[in-house]
Amino acid sequence: MMIKIADSHHWNKKTSNNCISAPRRAFAFGYLDYPDQRDPAASLRCAHIGKKDRPQIDRFSIHDAEVLIAALRADWGEAQGNYDEFRFFTGLRPAEEIALVVTDYDRTHGISSVTKARVDGIYKDCTKTHEDRRIKLCRRAVVVLERQLRLRERLAAAGLIDHNYLFVTDNGQPIPHVRVPYKRWKTTLRRLKIRHRRPYAARHTSVSWNLMIGRNALLVAKEHGHRPLTMLTVYAAWADGAPESDIRAIRAARNPKDEKMIRHGEGPSMNTGV
Repeated sequence: MMIKIADSHHWNKKTSNNCISAPRRAFAFGYLDYPDQRDPAASLRCAHIGKKDRPQIDRFSIHDAEVLIAALRADWGEAQGNYDEFRFFTGLRPAEEIALVVTDYDRTHGISSVTKARVDGIYKDCTKTHEDRRIKLCRRAVVVLERQLRLRERLAAAGLIDHNYLFVTDNGQPIPHVRVPYKRWKTTLRRLKIRHRRPYAARHTSVSWNLMIGRNALLVAKEHGHRPLTMLTVYAAWADGAPESDIRAIRAARNPKDEKMIRHGEGPSMNTGV
């Protein structure tokens, strides 16, 4: 019966595996009390996900990313702008970013700790891979966090913040779900002449940029919570043959010399025409 139900859904392989794994785990746990009986969910098999089944990496160019960051800030304000700008320069998963608290930011050493997530509105004290990470922030990411902390101070002074979450909504409340900023992302992207991509593409973009500028692939994998094999097989192609002009623009965007250039989302590439 369970096989028939599972087969009645026309899911892709990843969705099918996600859905099948839930009853399999539940039944496996329940049947621990009945070792003499056969677990019927054991007949549910997950699909093998090969290379051709994985989605292609569709990163943003540095120019398109800067245009999008500026547009998000203009359309929705500083809280939304900081949230989306930070993801491009850290590669955090959306569920990890909305779970960040102020104390995750080591101001002295410019490091962000990633130890938790909020998935479907539920707080989890671990990341997707169940491994804590520490990210050495580039100067651009530090500038964004410092700007966000100043915004939090203003909201707290107005009596709108009574929590420790780092990124917030317009009224100072914690971001309850990744769908909230995603709706704004879609609206802004729709009016721009930029191909639509999900916010998760900012994570792919961050990884690709890191490799394009020559950062150590193992370190990039560790900071982003990837397996080294994934880094080499999925992203490594972006490190080969990247135009020198793109590499220069990415370096300038990550480590701007003048904070005023990015105060309103204006990255170096917007001035250079790259």
